[in-house]
This record gives sequence, structure tokens and C-alpha cells, in this order.
Amino acid sequence: MQKKPRILIIATSAATMTGSDKPTGLWLEELTTPYYAFLDAGAEVTLASIAGGKIPVDPNSVKPRGENDPSVERALNDRVFQTLIGDTLRFDTLDTMSFDAIMLPGGHGTMFDYPESAELAQLVADFDAAGKVVAAVCHGPAGLVSARRADGTPVVAGRRVAAFTDSEEQAVGLADAVPFLLTTRLKKLGARIEAGPDFEPFAIRDGNLVTGQNPASAEPIAALVFEALEEAKVA
Repeated sequence: MQKKPRILIIATSAATMTGSDKPTGLWLEELTTPYYAFLDAGAEVTLASIAGGKIPVDPNSVKPRGENDPSVERALNDRVFQTLIGDTLRFDTLDTMSFDAIMLPGGHGTMFDYPESAELAQLVADFDAAGKVVAAVCHGPAGLVSARRADGTPVVAGRRVAAFTDSEEQAVGLADAVPFLLTTRLKKLGARIEAGPDFEPFAIRDGNLVTGQNPASAEPIAALVFEALEEAKVA
């Protein structure tokens, strides 16, 4: 019998943008789409967060019932899922290296707590060094910016990476609200940024590193994660 892949999803715990009371958090589709894709494919999925407790959901990512992405609609009607996001464990209290993949969903909240988490940076570096799958979508690659290899070089240096583009940030009117522009920062760290048209699905894989550009990229991200896991002989 093949071993079920174990996937750890780590969400933001930032409910407001630092320096203001503007609400932010997780962009729900970026969690629900891969979450259900992983579950439906038979993976063992654990949901955690940076600080533990309730995961803040960006109110802009949830429309009236019946008007959302199918995975969001499913989540809104899923009592088990609602219980899970209502009370998560801090990711660093888990045996993180027992997982085969980590997934970092986005939302603007990630821009405020992912880069500041030394524990997340170390986990990303450890996973990458071990050849385990590291996946991030939209603003999720904010969790990559502080990760360093053993020699001190950025984990993203020389790697093909997709993330929420500067032009997309300008389009949503939040370029001045975030602490830095994500693709600009990743480029400065040596990442080879690739992108599709704004707000269109675009995801890429560079070995064990899987990244996607925006909420629409959450579905192709999941497929690339399984491709990477298959090659690692754990899927």
C-alpha cells in the first residue's frame, strides 16, 4: 500500500495591516482550493497557522453565498472545515519534518507575519534542503523571502518563482499598504520571476519549489504539488 502524502498548510495569523486597523488575513480561495484538491486525492492534510487560534479570513475574499468559487462555497457549508479554521495549532508546535509538503496560501495578511517568522523561514529552508515540497501561492511566497540556505544565500536565489505581481498589487490599490512589493523583493533576492497576465492562472514548478501568481493559480498549484510528490515517491 502506498503511503498517503502528508501535507501541512500554514496560514497567516495577521488580521489587520500593521500600522492601521484595515482588516486583512487569508484569501480564502487560496486555502480552500488546494485543501480540497489534496483531500479529494487522498492526502492527509493538516491545517495550522503562524500564531495558532482562529485564522483571520480577509472579508473581501468571501462573497454572498452562491457567488463564490466552488471550493469557497464548499468550505462555507463544511462544518469540519469551519471548525478547523476556527482553532488551529501553531505550526511550530507540530512535528513539521514528518510532513512531505508544506503549502503557504496567500492573502495580504501573509505580508505582515510570514517574513517576520524566523520559525517559518527555518522550516522553508529545512524542507528545501531535504528535497521536500515547498508550495506557495499569490502572497504566500512572502514566506520564502527570509529563508536562507546553510551557506546564507536566499532559498529563492536562482529559482523560478511566481508570486502576486507588482502590477496586480497596483491594480488592487494596496501597493502603499504592504510593507514591500513582493515580486520586487523576490527579484532582489535573486529569484527568476515568471508571470502570466494579471489575475490569470499561472503556476510553475522548479524542482521541489512550487509557486503560483494569484488566487486563480490555486488550482494548478495543487496539481504541481502532486507532480512533485509523485517524483519524490510519496504520492
